[in-house]
Amino acid sequence: MHVQILTTGGTIDKVYFDARSDFEVGEPQVSEILRTAGVGFDFAVESLFRKDSLEITDDDRAEIAAHVARAGSNHLIVTHGTDTMVESARAIEEALGLDTSKTVVLVGSLAPARFRASDAEFNVGFAAACVQALPAGVWIAMNGRFFRPREVRKNLEANRFEAVD
Repeated sequence: MHVQILTTGGTIDKVYFDARSDFEVGEPQVSEILRTAGVGFDFAVESLFRKDSLEITDDDRAEIAAHVARAGSNHLIVTHGTDTMVESARAIEEALGLDTSKTVVLVGSLAPARFRASDAEFNVGFAAACVQALPAGVWIAMNGRFFRPREVRKNLEANRFEAVD
């Protein structure tokens, strides 16, 4: 199996510089996470941009969706900031339509991958499992659960993703 990974930035790739929490989105961390884990599948990483998800525009979402649509692989992981992940997942789903042959999993983290206490490694590993096991369509993999884009929200108070009723 070959997995195409598209990176857009977000907390997973953030680098903090001082106690005031000044940061910038750095190099994508997903390659290192997967190499360290010794995954048993081939993957390629393409960085689309390095943005905090609050800076991602509708034009950016269209660009992400276009990259997904023309990707040669039918198994894709998109790393993305959590604040607007749901909106981007919905845009990808709309662009691909319901009859897609691609399995697309969006994933991020609530703490930078470079932090010792981060959910990044777990979330990336979980997304790697999801992209191989879930049926075609667009998914969000966070907090040990997977969701369809229209059936999830980020609960800002609890700082986690949850199903919507």
